[in-house]
Amino acid sequence: MKSINILNAEPLGYSAEAGAMLTELGEVVAKEMSRSQLLKELGDFEVLIVRLANQIDREVIDAGGRLRVIVTATTGLDHIDLGYAQDRGITVLSLRGETEFLQEVRATAEHTWALLLGLLRNIVPASIAARQGNWDRDRFRGRELNGKRLGIVGLGRLGQKVARYGQVFGMDVGAFDPFVEEWIDGVRRELTLSDLLRKSDILSLHLPLNTETQGMFGATELALLPAGAVLVNTSRGQLIDESALIKALKRKHLAGAALDVVAQERNSENRRLSPLLDYAGTRDNLLITPHIGGATYESMAKTEVFMAHKLTKFLLETDKD
Repeated sequence: MKSINILNAEPLGYSAEAGAMLTELGEVVAKEMSRSQLLKELGDFEVLIVRLANQIDREVIDAGGRLRVIVTATTGLDHIDLGYAQDRGITVLSLRGETEFLQEVRATAEHTWALLLGLLRNIVPASIAARQGNWDRDRFRGRELNGKRLGIVGLGRLGQKVARYGQVFGMDVGAFDPFVEEWIDGVRRELTLSDLLRKSDILSLHLPLNTETQGMFGATELALLPAGAVLVNTSRGQLIDESALIKALKRKHLAGAALDVVAQERNSENRRLSPLLDYAGTRDNLLITPHIGGATYESMAKTEVFMAHKLTKFLLETDKD
């Protein structure tokens, strides 16, 4: 296998083991880059490694005159123009479809639960108040999970893990997923999304973003949830009509929402104008984190090593041809 030039454009905290594997493949440059730097320097590299900070669109792909492979240790791929990469003959290697391996990656499922508990127990405002010397616990009275109805949309890998967490907490768990054949014992199967929504005190979304799921949860769907319900989303922000969500929160039809994603998170200018972030700045019934669901030391190390192996295998096979 011939030596290649590799650019790791998001090296902060990158696995040392994975990094050592990359050096076996060729010359590695590992440095954080602004978009303008990436556009200027990408032309020297055959492999580009990214996480989620960079939007790999047509402009970036065109800047990579020698680019053969884009590597991303993610399952979601909306940060890469897949169609244009394919047109340019560039292979995108990711975690999508790596079902067996991903069963051992639990970070996003655990963060879903952290968000839910954080919202229902008012952990963020209570912590801020305590640090300011306010010890009024009655102000932060929360709600328990035991006995609540947990509705899960998307019973894939993450949805299944969240369902099991719900069972451990003594919740009545139901789910809607027309594409899953093998069902989890003890999880109620709803045949329509509407039926699930009507029976969910807490709704958790675990869906990929595509043309069918974009904007899937608008005013009509949110209105079907029982009064006082809670929404959790660790998938993609574009699944939800954000203006409809804000209205449901303001009217107190929804008691709260906990989000790890917003629709415009990849564009820093648009993100600053996000109505959800603006709303969350002055209210305690909307908890937002900056897409940290998969950001644990354990999961990132596992996935980076896995992707280094995947890149090595790909290069060996293609160079052999």
